[in-house]
Amino acid sequence: MAEPIQLPPLFTLVRLRESGDAFAHACRIAPESGAGTLVYVGRFDLAEFAVVLEPAEPLVTARRAFYAGMVALTDALRAYAPPAKEVAVGWPDAVRIDGGLVGGGRLGWPASADEDESPPWLVFGAMIRTVMMNEHDPGVYPLVSALDEEGFGEAGAIQLTESFARHLMRVIDSWQADGFDSVARDYLSRIPRERQTVRHIDDRGDLLTRRIGSDTTERADLVKVLAAPSWLDPDLGGPRS
Repeated sequence: MAEPIQLPPLFTLVRLRESGDAFAHACRIAPESGAGTLVYVGRFDLAEFAVVLEPAEPLVTARRAFYAGMVALTDALRAYAPPAKEVAVGWPDAVRIDGGLVGGGRLGWPASADEDESPPWLVFGAMIRTVMMNEHDPGVYPLVSALDEEGFGEAGAIQLTESFARHLMRVIDSWQADGFDSVARDYLSRIPRERQTVRHIDDRGDLLTRRIGSDTTERADLVKVLAAPSWLDPDLGGPRS
């Protein structure tokens, strides 16, 4: 019998078999299932889940919910991380632990959605590698990792999914109470710092970077990057290795 998953009351669990695709399934059922539907795939080597959101603002700004999802995802990992382990984000979507890629997040929305109208749904999906299936020497592949190699102990897919749901509620509450700036600060604190550099997330979700003493601001387009998640190997159907 499958181990139960304990989610906060506002969530509705949809559980798929190991061969399922949580993100694709959540996008398919989002129009009917509604906000708070969380799709979970029970896999030994991955924590894989996706949650349906229903933002009350135009798509052009609603995509910033991606950052709320990334804050919740990294907070969920931090809750189980050994002391002094760095859980960091590579903008915008990759999650690394002490420099090793373990997975990341992604965002979906209806292809027909109008930029200036509230989308009927968004889907935030995540994959985190819990077990390294292929034997490798960390010294040879230092940029790839998994939770078991980073000392996360018994923290597996179910624990991470439950923790994500709890943290997502907290992040959304913070957004509603204090505005998006609170989410942006949390997110930006997870990107490794560069000296003499100031970062900001604008209303469209783009990352603005300016070096101190320079009048030039570099813009990184969120929509373009979300089209092809940087951490995802489409052939493997999981994080790059």
